[in-house]
Amino acid sequence: MKDLLFLVHRIPYPPNKGDKIRSFHFLKHLSTLYNVHLGTFIDDANDWQYIDKVDALCASTYYQSLNPLHAKIASARGLLTAEALSLPYYRNQAMQDWVDNTLKIHAIKNALIFSSVMGQFIKPEHDVEMVVDFVDVDSDKWRQYAEKKYGVAKWIYQREAKYLFDYEQALAAKAKVSVFVSEQEAALFKQLAPKVSDKISYINNGVNIEYFSPEHTFDCPYPNNGSEQVLVFTGAMDYWANIDAVKWFAEQVFPQVVKSHPAAKLYIVGSKPSKDVLDLAGSHVIVTGAVPDVRPYLAYAQLAIAPLRIARGIQNKVLEAMSMAKHVVATSAAMEGIACNLTLSVSVPDDAEVMIEQINALLCDPNTITSLNNRDFVKVHFSWENNLNGLVALLD
Repeated sequence: MKDLLFLVHRIPYPPNKGDKIRSFHFLKHLSTLYNVHLGTFIDDANDWQYIDKVDALCASTYYQSLNPLHAKIASARGLLTAEALSLPYYRNQAMQDWVDNTLKIHAIKNALIFSSVMGQFIKPEHDVEMVVDFVDVDSDKWRQYAEKKYGVAKWIYQREAKYLFDYEQALAAKAKVSVFVSEQEAALFKQLAPKVSDKISYINNGVNIEYFSPEHTFDCPYPNNGSEQVLVFTGAMDYWANIDAVKWFAEQVFPQVVKSHPAAKLYIVGSKPSKDVLDLAGSHVIVTGAVPDVRPYLAYAQLAIAPLRIARGIQNKVLEAMSMAKHVVATSAAMEGIACNLTLSVSVPDDAEVMIEQINALLCDPNTITSLNNRDFVKVHFSWENNLNGLVALLD
């Protein structure tokens, strides 16, 4: 088998959040076709326990500890060097040395870069062909963040959007091909960077449809044997876009839903809830923190919600809920890259009042609890196997 260098900004295990789900499935598939040499950072001490799982898929591995606080301090160097702060955040000489030695020892000629910041470890003298998975247009995400900030924070986010885009465009010019998580995300980058548009493609996310299946039997995680009308939000709750989403929903939408449906409960299910999220907890809002398995929470919920106001790319939380045959209430931002049609049980309101009205109607309809059309849609359009074959074609 050929050797492949795979650089990932965060250890691709466990596959329990957006980027890790994608990078894990990439690694799992590529390990059957290549001798994969993986270099990655570990920014959560709890993840060190999983390195054996990753080692089993690789010919060689290198793990570099990354302390988020120290990395934030290091990133400030970007203010002095006229570069995106994201680059010095991940810059690391030990990682660079490992990349240099691995490419030389194994005479590697192909590299897969997962997240643009890892592209800085590939130098012109390495003479390798890069496929870069940007996943999302991260620079545009910073632009969206800036719109909701004020003062110094707004300036920093606007600056990051500009300098990170300059870097993204330069990296795409050097790469053999660059991919994004959806056709829409790729189209956005083509529009922003027309000079490299001929080298831009996309690889859709997928869903493990056998794992996220309503056919499994689960114990109900909700009290009163599931008699409450549960709306569930799933996701990492230290991620600002998720925090913003649940705060807006809990403050602007859900109180009006409870007035019409006193049995309604909002469950916020996900790891590392921030203080803003914990402060939402009350008699009708439950913050679970990390759970061993999100599937029971989806299986017994009446509705899955994804009221994201800041989003890029495809939302795994939406695909997983649809694979579990749940009706999804999501904003248009959360549905980017998922082409809805009238056969699907999906509601896409952006306005709070419209969302309230639609949720109230859905909670009155017992038929909304299961939607096999949603599951069939995911099977057809979001199969990991089909999507990853496209990735291999780009690498060869």
